Amino acid sequence: TMNPARNMGWLIAATPLIFVISWSTGNIFTKLGLPHAEPFTFLAIRFALATLLLAVIALVFRAPWPSSPRVVGHILVAGSLVYTVYLCAVFVAIDQGVSTGTAALISGLQPILTACVVGRILGEMVTLRQWIGLALGLVGVTLVVWRKLAIDEGTEFGMAFATLAMLGLTLGTIYQKRFCADMDLKSGTAIQLAGSAVAALVLAVFFETREVAWTSEFVFALSWLIVVLTVGAYMLLFYLLAIGAASKVASLFYLTPPTTAVMGYFVFNETFGVLALIGMAVAVVGYMMAVK
Repeated sequence: TMNPARNMGWLIAATPLIFVISWSTGNIFTKLGLPHAEPFTFLAIRFALATLLLAVIALVFRAPWPSSPRVVGHILVAGSLVYTVYLCAVFVAIDQGVSTGTAALISGLQPILTACVVGRILGEMVTLRQWIGLALGLVGVTLVVWRKLAIDEGTEFGMAFATLAMLGLTLGTIYQKRFCADMDLKSGTAIQLAGSAVAALVLAVFFETREVAWTSEFVFALSWLIVVLTVGAYMLLFYLLAIGAASKVASLFYLTPPTTAVMGYFVFNETFGVLALIGMAVAVVGYMMAVK
C-alpha cells in the first residue's frame, strides 16, 4: 500500500532538486520569448497573469491574507527585490549585450554575498567547510560559463544591471527570510506579484513601445515562465527559505548554471567542453560542502 507520509517525505527531500531544474529553465524560455516583446512589457504581462493565477489558487484553498498593513509592506518590499529588481535588471543586462554566461557568473557571487550578510542579519553561522564549499561553487560556475565569457562584451550599463540583479536577489531572499518567513505562500506571493506587475507596467509605459507579437512561441514561453517559474520556482524558493538557512538555500544557485548549460545543449544545440564538465562536478562538490 502507498504511504502518504513517506511520499510527502520524498517530495520534501526532492524540493531543492525540483527548484534547481525549474529555476534553470528561466534563461531558456526568456531567450525564446524576448524576441517577441520588450523586457518590461514581457514582465508586466507575466507578473499580471501570474497574480491572477495565484489569487485564484489562494481563494480556492482559502489561504489566509495578511491583516496588518505592516506585514503587507514587508511582503511587497521582498517581492520588489526578488521579482522587480532581479528580473528587470536581468532582462536589461541581456538586452544590453551581456551574455547569459556572464550574468550567471555575476549571479554566482550571490551565495558568498549571502553568507557574508546572514551572520550579521539572521544570526546564521557559516563554518569553514561551508566557506570552502561556497568558494568551490564559484570556481565551478566560472568553469561552466568560461567559454561564454568575453572581456569587452556588453556595455558598462549592462554589466551594472547584471550586478544590480544579483544584489536584488541576494537582499530579497535575506529580507524574505527575515520578515516574511511566516507568510502564506499563495496569498503572499500573489501580493508580491501584484506589486511587481504595477512596477513593471510603469517601466514599460515610460521606456518601451509596449508592442507584443503574440506568436505561438511567445505564448508558450510566457505560459511556461508564469506557471513553472513565477509561480512554481519562486514559491519553492520561499518555502526553502522558510524551512532552511538562507546561506544553504543560496548555495543552490551554484547548480543552476550547469543545469542551464545542459538544457541549452538540448534546446539550442549550445555545446560545452571538458572544462564545463569539470566545472559542473566542482560546482556540485561545492554545493554539497556548503549545505553540510
